[in-house]
Amino acid sequence: MNILDEIIKNRKNKIKKMGHGLGVSVPASRTAPLTPFGKNPFILCEIKRQSPSKGPIAPYADAKKQAHVYAEKGIKTVSVLTEPDFFSGSLKDLISVKKTFPGLSVLRKDFLIDEEDIDVSYRAGADALLLIAKLHEPHSLLRLYTRAKRLGMEVLVELHDEEDVKKARVIKPSYTGINSRNLGNFQVDAESSFSLVRNINWPTRLVLESGITSKEHAARALGHGFCGVLVGESVMKDASFINELCSVFSFFRGGFWRKLFSLTQQGVPLKKICGITRLVDAEFSTERGADALGFIFTDSPRRASFDLPRKTAHLDILKIGVATAGVTALSIHKEITALLSEGLMDAVQFHGEERPEALMSFTFPWYKALRLKDETSVERISSYPCPRVLVDAYVPGALGGTGQTLPSDLIENTRLRHPLWLAGGIGPANVRETITRFHPELVDASSRLEREPGIKDHKKIEKFFKEIERAEDI
Repeated sequence: MNILDEIIKNRKNKIKKMGHGLGVSVPASRTAPLTPFGKNPFILCEIKRQSPSKGPIAPYADAKKQAHVYAEKGIKTVSVLTEPDFFSGSLKDLISVKKTFPGLSVLRKDFLIDEEDIDVSYRAGADALLLIAKLHEPHSLLRLYTRAKRLGMEVLVELHDEEDVKKARVIKPSYTGINSRNLGNFQVDAESSFSLVRNINWPTRLVLESGITSKEHAARALGHGFCGVLVGESVMKDASFINELCSVFSFFRGGFWRKLFSLTQQGVPLKKICGITRLVDAEFSTERGADALGFIFTDSPRRASFDLPRKTAHLDILKIGVATAGVTALSIHKEITALLSEGLMDAVQFHGEERPEALMSFTFPWYKALRLKDETSVERISSYPCPRVLVDAYVPGALGGTGQTLPSDLIENTRLRHPLWLAGGIGPANVRETITRFHPELVDASSRLEREPGIKDHKKIEKFFKEIERAEDI
């Protein structure tokens, strides 16, 4: 008998002896307001004292105090584990949290097995509940889902494998959770969650459950199409982790990272054409297959007008502003902020001497471009809290656009540690070799596609994309 079987056997026995409240006095009717589920940032922080895999996590935690910590940090949704024997939870926790914080959306997380469980959850104050597909036949899952929805609650349907996906496909739930924890042995396998996403073909908001222990994990989840994450152990042990999660969610505001990563294909790099100063060059690059355009808003012979992104509004392509900010304090041109606010630009590439702490307060999607001088520069990449860092060649006195390539050893050292976003001297003559040798996730080309600074050569752009196609065929 595995752990899941033990939990279900124990729960059924206790229900027979104590009823569905398991000894807790549940109100005869609901008194708490129904609070909408799924508000952004869609970070579901859990009240979780222990687990079968980790043992005690915070065994003496007070549910109301923990919920207060979450609310103070801007969390809108709290998951309350109510299973008493394996997770040290209780319906008392859910009732007290909802009564004290009626504005929070409260998810009941438990091993719910029948319609009485649904009714008890509603009366106790749950705004949403978890249904584990693994526990039900398709007709049973549908029946419980329908009951919860009729009561006005939202349902997060939890999936673990393709069989679960088949069950959920009949329902097409608005919220789908993918749990990377094997319910048989409670071990986590994050890769299984990401591979399962491609099988979900109905409109739904995806939530990654389990395995979120760093901001990188959260960023990867959002990049793979998840809209939310459920976090328990990490925030129970250190609530400051919520700040890191919120910063990651701010990077994905507007869907930039999600859209960008949705364009990725195995063995095919993303293509960014930078230094765009003319509408005709933007249109030609888009037609030929660019994934993103770069508009430089710093002192440069390739400086674009602030009006140019507006003129390219008809182009279905990601638009990135290249800018510099203060070294230790954020300072960015108001016109760039306006373009981001209007949705005319998707993200900012910071290309100056900005330190990580100077960029933490920037609320729009961004990433850092870093000029690599030596191995110490490579080590600095991980200090920037953005999903990706673009690496460029170091030339004294120049911030980019020099046409100089990076030394091969620095490129190799970078790609062994991080997903490789590569700039610096990439053009028709070397892009094929660059792709086949270093397998970058993104290539950024500018000066080697020009007739003169700021003016693109369309023949070079044409050849550039043909060479990329040839690299893909190898």
